[in-house]
Amino acid sequence: MFEFLTSPAVYQFIRGPLVWLSFMIFIGGNLYKFLSMLSLAKKDKVVFPYISLKYSLRSILHWIIPFASTNWRKRPGMTVITFFFHTCLLVTPVFLIAHNALIKESWNFRLWTIPETIADVMTVVVILCALIFLMRRLVVPEVKFVTFGTDYLILSLAVLPFITGFLAYHQLLFAYELMGTLHILAGELMLIAIPFTRLNHMVYFWFTRAYTGSEFGAVRHTRDY
Repeated sequence: MFEFLTSPAVYQFIRGPLVWLSFMIFIGGNLYKFLSMLSLAKKDKVVFPYISLKYSLRSILHWIIPFASTNWRKRPGMTVITFFFHTCLLVTPVFLIAHNALIKESWNFRLWTIPETIADVMTVVVILCALIFLMRRLVVPEVKFVTFGTDYLILSLAVLPFITGFLAYHQLLFAYELMGTLHILAGELMLIAIPFTRLNHMVYFWFTRAYTGSEFGAVRHTRDY
């Protein structure tokens, strides 16, 4: 199995066509879901009339700024962990030097990059936060009650690219070629899973917050935060 994954042909397929396929599924899946939701919203006589730019932005800003909402302030520990997790989860892969080197090689442009030491720290932060989320689902009764097998799978999909990337970079387990291949596969699986799992909250958060904020602000004349 390991020899198969590290063979030149398989590696080139995973690094080439499978990357494009993953992005196509990610973009196509999200676009399909967005258009489907838009079509349903047009048939509903409530959604569009109540959407308010003012209350949408008010809601979004209060939920993306740490401790700006009441719920964030009620759970300061989880607020800090949640914001660290999501910030590092998004920033690290986009601005990693190694990823930008591949972008430069493939498309002849690159983004601003973060130092490797900081990327290492942010990777460890993602892994530690994921472990806390896992323990919370296993131990806290009210969270455990609403946890299903798919929740563990989703958490695994989110954190595996970071675990495999860290192990590959530091060559801590198995050969670099194998761990590097597993790292690419983990990233591709995460991209493919986003449109079809609850990982899609990273895409649809803005729309749900806009509608909720508009309903509470323009209709109920109260706050949703």
